[in-house]
Amino acid sequence: MTQPERGVHTVEKIGGTSMSRAHELRDTILIGGRRGAALYNRIFVVSAFGGITDLLLEHKKSGTPGVYALFNNADNDQAWSDALNRVEEEMCARHGEILEDAADRTAADQFVRERVAGARSCLIDLQRLCSYGHFRLDRHMMTIRELLSGLGEAHSAFVTVLMLQRSGVNARFVDLSGWRDEESHTLEQRIRAGFEGVDLAAEMPIVTGYAQCEEGLMRSFDRGYSEVTFSNIGVITGAAEAIIHKEFHLSSADPKIVGQENVVKIGRTNYDVADQLSNMGMEAIHPKAAKLLRQAGIPLRVTNAFEPEDPGTLIDDEPADTPRVEIVTGLGVYALELFEQDMVGVKGYDTSVLEVLTRHNVRIVSKTSNANTITHYLDAPLKSVRRVERDLQKIYPSASLSARNLAVVSVIGCDLKGLGVLSRGLAALEEAGIEPVALQKTTRDVDVQFVVPKDRMDDSVKALHDTLIGTAQSRAAA
Repeated sequence: MTQPERGVHTVEKIGGTSMSRAHELRDTILIGGRRGAALYNRIFVVSAFGGITDLLLEHKKSGTPGVYALFNNADNDQAWSDALNRVEEEMCARHGEILEDAADRTAADQFVRERVAGARSCLIDLQRLCSYGHFRLDRHMMTIRELLSGLGEAHSAFVTVLMLQRSGVNARFVDLSGWRDEESHTLEQRIRAGFEGVDLAAEMPIVTGYAQCEEGLMRSFDRGYSEVTFSNIGVITGAAEAIIHKEFHLSSADPKIVGQENVVKIGRTNYDVADQLSNMGMEAIHPKAAKLLRQAGIPLRVTNAFEPEDPGTLIDDEPADTPRVEIVTGLGVYALELFEQDMVGVKGYDTSVLEVLTRHNVRIVSKTSNANTITHYLDAPLKSVRRVERDLQKIYPSASLSARNLAVVSVIGCDLKGLGVLSRGLAALEEAGIEPVALQKTTRDVDVQFVVPKDRMDDSVKALHDTLIGTAQSRAAA
């Protein structure tokens, strides 16, 4: 990828939950107190309004089927068609609340009707085509997933542009979703074509978080695609800084666990810490997106969208000024343990386990091994872990396999050297009456992991945070 000279503009991403508070965004980060030239040299990459992608695909947490899931398992057309009707109604209801001018609401209604009708025609035609034995529906489902997902992103970007134009901003709709595009493009070509003729100094591009391309973003990143689009735009346009706007600050722990008054905004960290957070399911940014920015030398800032005066947390590649613990977080896992006495001195056991885990698309959070035991800590549903267990039992019939529901609590920082995190952490857990099942410290000194019973995860986070970062009371005393 060609990397231009660094410009003066920023590329900024807004998530779906924040997008649902469009008026507040307009009055804070999109316009706020800015006037004239200060409004521009900013590219905004937007997600669909909160909940819309769940209706189009499936609910991210509960798994409740949306249009895609119903179409994939359809016995008839009625279920997915009704779901698509609900999407249309919900989209119109959302922009009806956001757009204050009747002409803008009419334009948005028409936009939604056209896109939904086009998607419906595609699904009907595909069903008809795949009723013939020469064509297989399963070969087209990823394309359908991308088509449906792009509807939500295009809708939110279009509506945001209408809202901003009504407020006097020269906003421009940049649609990377490939709607009715007969040509095939790589991601770089798609972005370059989308930004052709855009004057960043006089226009505010509002860009769809989904980009249709030959690489197939959803195939690699599923619903993390918007951050990959965002980081590629930053690199291709030579942004001075990349900014992700969230509904909260990147803080030292979950305030619900340790208390709002006790958390500390991180303020400054590096990409190593961002990677550890991703591993623990607390993505500041998708690791592949972070890699692109890191290689291009573009710093990333994570801010609270609704506190525009706060600079948030800057993530770059600089080493830490002083060693410190920055964040304590926990993740529920299954510990899959394989014990085999014949393992001693024999190669290949670990490779076989990794092959099975890869085949079942199971994510590894951490792993440990000794002479005759390999333990993988897995972020996966129990049914997937059981399938892995069955496959490994066939490969190693004499091995003993077990899966336990535990939690990994990780203490993370750019530099933990000389802080005694291991000894102080063990003392904190002992004082709280928590006996760790296992622990691990890497030579890189960026994290220490304490494996604890699942039902003591929150207690462990609080105990470690109180000791290693401190409470509001202890910090004030110090």
